[in-house]
Amino acid sequence: MPEGHVIHRLASALTSEFGGKPVSVSSPQGRFEAAQLLDGAILDRAEAVGKHLFVEFAGDRVVHIHLGLIGKLRIEPWGPVRGQVRLRIHDGRVTADLTGPQWCRLITPDERDAVMAASGPDPLRPDADPDRGFARLHRSGKSVAALLMDQRVAAGVGNIFRAEVLFRHRLAPTTPGSRIDARTWRVLWDDLVGLMNYAVEHGRIDTVRDVHGPDAQGRDPRADRHGGEVYVYRRAGQPCLVCGTEVRTAVVEGRNLYWCPRCQRRRTVGRGQ
Repeated sequence: MPEGHVIHRLASALTSEFGGKPVSVSSPQGRFEAAQLLDGAILDRAEAVGKHLFVEFAGDRVVHIHLGLIGKLRIEPWGPVRGQVRLRIHDGRVTADLTGPQWCRLITPDERDAVMAASGPDPLRPDADPDRGFARLHRSGKSVAALLMDQRVAAGVGNIFRAEVLFRHRLAPTTPGSRIDARTWRVLWDDLVGLMNYAVEHGRIDTVRDVHGPDAQGRDPRADRHGGEVYVYRRAGQPCLVCGTEVRTAVVEGRNLYWCPRCQRRRTVGRGQ
């Protein structure tokens, strides 16, 4: 499932390509019947919260998209339809084709606002209130690794960011949320803001500090379809880049969590870290 930075990049691209212009809207697959109501309408803008994408059209009409596990939204030069396209938006020059989404539905602005209100704070939104996420995390006995996947704690954080931010601050993934203090949460939050904004800007997730990078360690760059340098994500059985201990993995909240059992023993982040 795409992490939040991917959805924000899509929102920005849709607004940049189509914002303020009338667009052709169709459903080549035939499963989004509301497309005919939007054909020829002006696309005002698109915005994201967490993993939810909202495409806003003139007349207070909003298309709510959630890509889910297999959905894709391709924005590219106009061309023929490829595959089972649920929604196609184009201006004769550029095409946005949506395939395999979990949700693609026409909603009202009030319904959009309700989805946004039900979401947790999004590290990529300037209006985010991290205290809302902390309140939910701190009253739970579930592990911090599980809670970071709860979109009501930190919207847009997925499997990669949860593993990497916990490693970067040496936190034991099994630590109950109720044991995470406000300072530790704020350190995690601020780091997520930085990491996720970098991912929006560069289109890849990089979490490894220069001192542990390929050049500093004399190793080959990571080769993975997700791109970027990471400490533990998808590195099970490989040596930790910091201490050399074998990286472990276990299923937490339905996804594979990765961590270093030697580096990640802390339950709090101390002052100055």
